[in-house]
Amino acid sequence: MYALVDCNNFYASCERLFKPHLNGKPVVVLSNNDGCVIARSNEAKALGIPMGAPAFEYKELFALHQVNVFSSNYELYGNISYRVMETLKNYSPEIEIYSIDECFMKFNGFDKYFDLMTQGLEMTRVVKRNTGIPICIGFAETKALAKVANKIAKKFQERTKGVYVIDTEEKRIKALKWTKIEDVWGIGRQHAKRLRALNIFTAFQFTQMHDSWVRKNMTVVGLKLKHDLMGISSIDFEEVKPKQNIACTRSFDVMHNKIENISERLTVFSASVSQKLRKQNSHCNSLIVFIDSNYHRPDLEQHRGFIKIKTNYPTNSTLEINRIVQNALRMIYKKGIYYKRAGVIVEDITPAENYQIKLFGGENPKHIDLMKVVDKLNKKMGDKIKFGGEDLNKKWKMKQEQLSQCYTTRFSELLTIDLK
Repeated sequence: MYALVDCNNFYASCERLFKPHLNGKPVVVLSNNDGCVIARSNEAKALGIPMGAPAFEYKELFALHQVNVFSSNYELYGNISYRVMETLKNYSPEIEIYSIDECFMKFNGFDKYFDLMTQGLEMTRVVKRNTGIPICIGFAETKALAKVANKIAKKFQERTKGVYVIDTEEKRIKALKWTKIEDVWGIGRQHAKRLRALNIFTAFQFTQMHDSWVRKNMTVVGLKLKHDLMGISSIDFEEVKPKQNIACTRSFDVMHNKIENISERLTVFSASVSQKLRKQNSHCNSLIVFIDSNYHRPDLEQHRGFIKIKTNYPTNSTLEINRIVQNALRMIYKKGIYYKRAGVIVEDITPAENYQIKLFGGENPKHIDLMKVVDKLNKKMGDKIKFGGEDLNKKWKMKQEQLSQCYTTRFSELLTIDLK
C-alpha cells in the first residue's frame, strides 16, 4: 500500500502557526516580489480569490474582506516542511518527498497487521502535535490511486477526518467516477482537453480506454498512469538523480532599461547556477539566457530576448559561465525597453569527474581550485565572496513588504511571550 501525505494549505498554515488569531480568517501568500497569489486558506478560496491572481488587481478585495496578506517566507516554510517529513519518517522506512508539502510513503504489508485508517489518524494527530501543521492522507494500492484518495480525504474532511483508504474494488471505481479527468495526477491541460473531446470526463472512463490509444497518444508515461489507476502498480518511487537543468530566474524589484543594471543581475544568477552545479559535482554543456519586459504594462513597448548557447567545453566555473551569459545579454538586449524579469538556465548537465578533455583550449585549470576556495569561504561566512560584476554596495532583495518572521531558523526572530 502507498500513502500520499499532503499538508493542508501549507504556506498559509505556516503563517498561522505562530499567529493563532488568524485561524478562521482569510490568508493568502504571494509569490516572489509580491507578484501573485500562490497559496490560499479555505476562507480566502471562499471569497473567490483564484490561484495565481495578480496581487495588484485584488488590492481592493483584500482590503474589503480584511484578507491577511503575506510575502513568501521560504526559509520558514522549508524548515517547517523538514519537521513534518522527519515526523512522518517514524511511520515508514520508505518515503519519497514529492514537494515541499507532499510525500509518498510505502506501507507494504502493514494492512495485514494494522488498520490503515487508525494508522492514518494517528499520523495526522502526531504531525499536528509536533509541528502544528494539519495534514490529509490517502491510502491505496498505487501512487495514482493514493493521490485520488488524498483528494477525497481533503474534500470531505468532516466525514473522513483527513484520512481515506481505497482498499476495495468498489471504493476504487466509486473514487474514479468522482474524479474529473482534469484533476487526475499526471493529466496535463492539453491531454485533458483532448480526452474531453473524446467524451472522457472522469478518471474511470480513462481507465476503460484501449492501451494502444493511450500508448500512442500519451506515451508510456500515460499508459503507466492508466494502469496505476486500474490498481496495477506501475509507478514506483523515483530514484534521486542529479538535476538535468538548473535555473535562476527572478523578477526585478523595479523595471530596468539600462544594460548595466541587467548585467549585474545576471552576474548574480550566473554565480547561483554555477554554485549549484558544483554542489552536485556536475558540468553544463549549454545554457539559456532570457530577459522579459513587463507584460502587465501594455502602455510600454514589449520585448522578450531569448538565446541558447552551447559551451565550448563542459564547465561549472562561475567566471566562464558569466562570460558566456554577458555575451548573450549583449546579443538579446534591446535599447529603450524596460525589463522586469531575467534568468539563466544551465542545461545538458554531465558528471564533473567524467568528461572529454580538449587537446587545444579548454577551461583554465586554475578555475577549479579557485571555485573550491570560493565555495568553502561562502559556506563558512555566508556568501561574502562576490564576483566583479556584482555591485558590492547593493544587495539585491526581492520585494517582500509583508514578510513574516523566521521563527524557527533565526535566534533574533524567535517567538517572544509577554508574561504580564
